[in-house]
Amino acid sequence: MFKLLVLPVALMGVFASASADEGQWQPHQLPQLKAELKRIGITIPLEKLTDLSKHPMSAIVSTGGCSASFVSGDGLIVTNHHCGHAAIQRNSTPERNYLQNGFLAKDRAGELPGGPSMLVYVTEKVENVTDRVLKGLAPTMSGRERYEEVQGRIKALIAECETGKGYRCSVPAFHRGLEYYRIRQLMIRDVRLVYAPSEKIGNFGGDVDNYEWPRQTGDFAFLRAYVGKDGRPAEPSPDNVPYKSKDFLVVSAEGLKNGDPILLAGYPGRTSRYKMPSEIRFARDADFPVRVAGMQADLAVIAAATMGNPTYDVRYANVVKGINNVMKKTQGLMDGFARKDIAALKDVQDAEFRAWFKQNQGNAPKALMADLDALIAADIALSEEEYAWSVGTHSDLLGSARTLYRLALERQKPDPKRDAGYQERDLSFIKARLTRLEQSLVPVVDEARYSAALQRYSKLAARTRPQSLDALLPAPRDVAALYKSTELADTAKRLAWIGKDADAFRKSDDAFIKLAVRLYEVSSSLENRRKEINGNLEKVIPQYMSAVIAWKKSQGKPVYPDANSTLRVTYGTVSPYSPRDGLVKGPFSTVDGVVEKHTGVDPFIVPKEVIDAVKAKRFGAFKDPVLNTVPVNFLSSADTTGGNSGSAVMNKRGELVGLNFDSTYESITKDWYFDRAITRAIHVDIRYMLWVMKEIDHADNLLKEMTIKYPKK
Repeated sequence: MFKLLVLPVALMGVFASASADEGQWQPHQLPQLKAELKRIGITIPLEKLTDLSKHPMSAIVSTGGCSASFVSGDGLIVTNHHCGHAAIQRNSTPERNYLQNGFLAKDRAGELPGGPSMLVYVTEKVENVTDRVLKGLAPTMSGRERYEEVQGRIKALIAECETGKGYRCSVPAFHRGLEYYRIRQLMIRDVRLVYAPSEKIGNFGGDVDNYEWPRQTGDFAFLRAYVGKDGRPAEPSPDNVPYKSKDFLVVSAEGLKNGDPILLAGYPGRTSRYKMPSEIRFARDADFPVRVAGMQADLAVIAAATMGNPTYDVRYANVVKGINNVMKKTQGLMDGFARKDIAALKDVQDAEFRAWFKQNQGNAPKALMADLDALIAADIALSEEEYAWSVGTHSDLLGSARTLYRLALERQKPDPKRDAGYQERDLSFIKARLTRLEQSLVPVVDEARYSAALQRYSKLAARTRPQSLDALLPAPRDVAALYKSTELADTAKRLAWIGKDADAFRKSDDAFIKLAVRLYEVSSSLENRRKEINGNLEKVIPQYMSAVIAWKKSQGKPVYPDANSTLRVTYGTVSPYSPRDGLVKGPFSTVDGVVEKHTGVDPFIVPKEVIDAVKAKRFGAFKDPVLNTVPVNFLSSADTTGGNSGSAVMNKRGELVGLNFDSTYESITKDWYFDRAITRAIHVDIRYMLWVMKEIDHADNLLKEMTIKYPKK
């Protein structure tokens, strides 16, 4: 028998029998993996990995959507090129195109502002606050009442934690609401671009090679964190000084070979390992296909609207890159579901679990599984309406107007009563989003995107379109008039709406403000229905997860929480794989492969300096003794997902040997089902990064700043 909602007891002893490679583990869980990590050859003491205040974990940071790590005591940070893409694009113009040509600051004065959305988060403290979130919740509450009570407690925990402007706290759920942890992070707001190679290196292969293997991409870039002279986070200022990072990773140019162990630390975004079969079928058969079609259509509109205009191309470069990445991943999930029937595999697991649960139900409600099935069906139905809403409101200017009006309404409430995302602590983020449009918006392009989106919306199934929304939306032929009757494309005028009261919005003649006001009731209805369903799910799913954990424990199987953008550690080995019968793909790609792929046509353009260096075999200390050339990328069996981009890949001693940046196409379904035989993560080999820095871009100032261990001669 098991006891519900007693996770520390339920999980006791489970992790010691974890399967190799699988799992995105919370640092405090790692001692339970001691035997497994020792077996694969990890030598760094595990107590170092569990203590966030000590090396190497204290050097692992987040940029809010990617992972990164300190590599010097002066706040120098290494992450992926695509993670720094927004900062590179922000500073680029058609005449000074750092995307195409790369950027290197030869001194601190030459470093460029990353922009208001470029932030660095240093995790300092993690504490279990499950009791404070869940204890004493009345079972008679409606779903919405429960949701709002839990959110109120979370907001109180956050307010208690954020003792100064330099801190950002959060209380994410683990195991789908079974457990809650409060996380305190130092939030550094002055982040500058230091170095990024040309896209011909940093994005070699582009979207064609995305998720493919072999890859030959130098997906790396350097940032620097700055703080006030008192050492505390401060608003961007010329007077700020480099952040003195308490710890930083030593860079090892000694390299890896096939079979070597690795550790990977970062902030994985979202996985769905514990989803029900019905949720998988909905994603596979309905949700993902319509989303892919919508993204393909949106990209076609952007391409047509920006064609022949270099300024427009630069402004939408990051938007296009982001859409392409999500689209290819979603398409990969669909292909993966077609290749292996994960829903059928989950059916078997679900049947086994339900049979076990019938015999080991304990004090769980008798109707637990029936209630869960009904709630999931309601969740799926509402998610279809939410997608339709997103299509019908697919305009950056309309999104800005909706944000501004919602902020005005929320500011009528006391700060603790406002919805998350609209409290005073969120104001700087709202300003940053509204300001960022200055570098990523062209009104005529936004107009074309919105008109096309409205046409797609009209073709969605009637049952998925939110009630009353059709009558409120403009017809595609009327969209041009909206853009002629708004001032929101002007950054100063857009920001001037912050702080105005709701009545000013209702009296406005601005076309998008008026549309945002008209749409609010439908938006509010959708949100309230979402709160009701989420509140009910948060009552039922933790009971289900507690049962699943007990069931898995009875089988000696691993139990780890789904990824939720919090600091995790995973591990594995450098490994080849076989995507299909008769084909084995090796774990390394090399600079020779870079030259072989050169066509002179984007995205396979190799800089002349690279071609010359490879032909002359100017490999220096970065030549692999087995490959007899410079390795570019390598594969490992580590368990990763989105958000792990930029994650530090460390050797057995905890030294930096690579950066995670992608997965193989066959691995994309790992977000839902981990298949050890074919799941492989793709990493930049640190030797290629160092070789490009030394031989191609002559970033000698950064090479001197880092602590680098070179191979013994």
